[in-house]
Amino acid sequence: REQVMEPIRAMLADSGVTEQKWRVLRVLEEAGEIEPTVIAREACLHLPSLSRILKTMEQDGLVQRREDEQDRRKTVIAISEAGRAILGEHAAQSAAILVDIERRLGTEKIEAMLDLLEELTDDPGQAGSKEA
Repeated sequence: REQVMEPIRAMLADSGVTEQKWRVLRVLEEAGEIEPTVIAREACLHLPSLSRILKTMEQDGLVQRREDEQDRRKTVIAISEAGRAILGEHAAQSAAILVDIERRLGTEKIEAMLDLLEELTDDPGQAGSKEA
């Protein structure tokens, strides 16, 4: 983990964005507007921690929060233009980090590692029951 995160932390050092905020932005960019519980699961963050992070990110203008139109009891979060700008500013360097990791490990090992990590984040009751 540290071998992967070290260059990402260095990339983010001057941006004022923590690695947790970076993960939230990446999840929102990929998934679109979603509920905090989904963000927490996908970004590997505890919901209470995510709540604090989202509050700060909203104050900083990186995300936007609104009520779900179908269920007003729920809140959904979306990445803002400022959040997209942060991702854009680091896109080339982030891609270079991934290329370096792929060069060192190979695509096959990376795919296997991602599959194994996904198994760890799956619901324990669902383990081994994923469809191809």
